[in-house]
Amino acid sequence: MNRDRIVAHIPGLRRYARMLTGDAHRADDLVQETLARACAKWALWKPGPKLREWLFTLMHNEHVNDVKSAPPATRSLDSQDDEANHDARQEIDPGIVLDLERALLRLPDDQREILLMIAVEDFSYAEAARVAGVPIGTVMSRLSRARRRLRALMDGAGGEQPEQSDQRPHLKVMK
Repeated sequence: MNRDRIVAHIPGLRRYARMLTGDAHRADDLVQETLARACAKWALWKPGPKLREWLFTLMHNEHVNDVKSAPPATRSLDSQDDEANHDARQEIDPGIVLDLERALLRLPDDQREILLMIAVEDFSYAEAARVAGVPIGTVMSRLSRARRRLRALMDGAGGEQPEQSDQRPHLKVMK
């Protein structure tokens, strides 16, 4: 295993995990678990998928498992900024940054994940679809709804309840 190849992706993994969880401690745990899993499963990685995509897929799956197994809890915004975010935030009104973080945390998980992959981590639709394990059309739908909901939340018209996700139970059609 080439350690440097994985280390190069840690800043992106941390950024994504921080925005995904809204909590620096949970984000660090998620990154650590992702890296541990990558090291343990290194022999399974094939050069076909990009390493970055594979690492984000591991993180996505770990996050989904965490969300499914955790009791319902209120997300919290951690007041501690990591250094990478601190410099960028000095150029932007702190109130807007806090509002954006709160609005992101009010999006359904599946929409927030796709929005962050595409808007922050610069994944293509196809890459995001592979990471999330969904069709490209689902990525586009989630992204559209996430953008619309985020815009409404930032404009103050978001209401209190997050929009429902598109993860609906599958219904069998009987003939």
